[in-house]
Parts: sequence; structure tokens; C-alpha cells
Amino acid sequence: MSTSGPRILVIVPAWNEEESVGATVREITAANPGIEVLVVDDGSVDRTAERAENAGALVCRLPFNLGVGGAMRAGYRYALRHGYGVTVQIDADGQHDPAYLTEMVAALDHSDIVIGARFARDGDPYRVRGPRRWAMVLLAAVLSRIAGTRLTDVTSGYRVANRRATMIFAMHYPAEYLGDTVESLVIAIRSGCKVAQLPVDMRPRAAGQASASPVRAVIYLSRAVVALGLALVRRWPATYDEGVEHQPQVVGAGVDAS
Repeated sequence: MSTSGPRILVIVPAWNEEESVGATVREITAANPGIEVLVVDDGSVDRTAERAENAGALVCRLPFNLGVGGAMRAGYRYALRHGYGVTVQIDADGQHDPAYLTEMVAALDHSDIVIGARFARDGDPYRVRGPRRWAMVLLAAVLSRIAGTRLTDVTSGYRVANRRATMIFAMHYPAEYLGDTVESLVIAIRSGCKVAQLPVDMRPRAAGQASASPVRAVIYLSRAVVALGLALVRRWPATYDEGVEHQPQVVGAGVDAS
């Protein structure tokens, strides 16, 4: 990846991902020389932070677990504070292929946020079934209507954002369940951001196990509908203010926010 454009920060939220975070960081930097990686250790009780540092990442240590939304808000505030022009969210479990980053960042020429969509390519091997899939279809349909463009994977955690979107997320990124995906997009769209997507391939987790069961799938569907409803009724700023871009402060320890 060329370093002549805006500075890019990859934010990796990580909770007890010692088995995969080091390899994830090394793959990101190998595929994109010159890029910087910030691992937000979300209150892990294992060696996540140590493994991330050994792999060459900056590390922000949160004192306790805040969830993906809280970890990402810390990352966005760090990015805003330190003048990064583009931020990227990549999961620590190795499912997101950093080889797509160049194409996704290039797409910011016409959008404020670009989603790495798992269901946008014909014949995509990534499949989700049952209530979880129903929730994803419902959320995608509603968000597509709001955004004025077709979105197929609004719960994807693989995203890039320009400085405008980063500024909004640093101030308003939600920490509630599904807020880091569904609600964050509603906030961005209602704040005037343009959202687009590019097809990507999703890989199996490099380590650990994802929590999945019929009961959890039903709970996911119920929570998804509630999260979407709350996101739609809440009031969000219609614009963003350049004058407040230096106000947010990084939370946690391990990186210097000044």
C-alpha cells in the first residue's frame, strides 16, 4: 500500500485473542507495508496485549471489558487525536483478509465509509442460516433504504472510514450490543456520510470458537430488531463540526493520547 496518501490506522479490537492477534497484526503489516496497527486490548485476561506488542502493534489497554463498540471508540479517538486520515477496523481472529485494504481505501474517493461485504459476491462460500441470517437480511434491507444504496452485509466488522466518519465515530460511536455495526451506520448516514461496500472473502477463525447455537441465533434476531429500532428513533447530529476534532481523549493505557 502506498504511503503517499493519508495516514492509515488499522484498529484491531481484541478480547482474549492471544492465539491469533499476533499473526493478524503481522499479516496486516506484511500485506500493507508502512501501515500502522493499533490493537485495543479490551480488558483481556490473557496475553493478548503482549502478543500484539511483540508483533509490532501499538497497544491501548482498557482496564476492563467494554465490548467491541467501546474498544472501537477508543481507537477512533486515538486516530483523531493523532491525525490519521483513514481508519480501518479488522477483527483480531484472522477472519478478515487484509489484502483487500488497498481496494477498500481507494473506494473512499467516492464514499465516507466502505464495508467489506461477505454476501456481495455471487457464489460466496460464506453462509449464515436460520434466525441470524433473517436478521442480517432485515437489517440490510432497512439500512439500504436509509443509505440510498444496496448494502448486503451491514453487520460486517471489516470497514474503512475517512476522517469525516472517524470524527463522527470518535464522538458518537455506540457501545451497545450491535451498536458497533447497525447503529454506527445509522449514525454515520444521518450525519451526512455516504456508505458503500465492496465484496470480500471471509475466512474461518484462526483460533478460538465463535459462540453459535439455535438459542443464541433467536436472541441475536430479537436484539438486532431492537437495536435497529433504537438507532432509528434516536436523534443524531445532521453535520459534524471540524472545530471539535481535538476534544476526544483516548481511554485506557498503553498509548499516549497527547
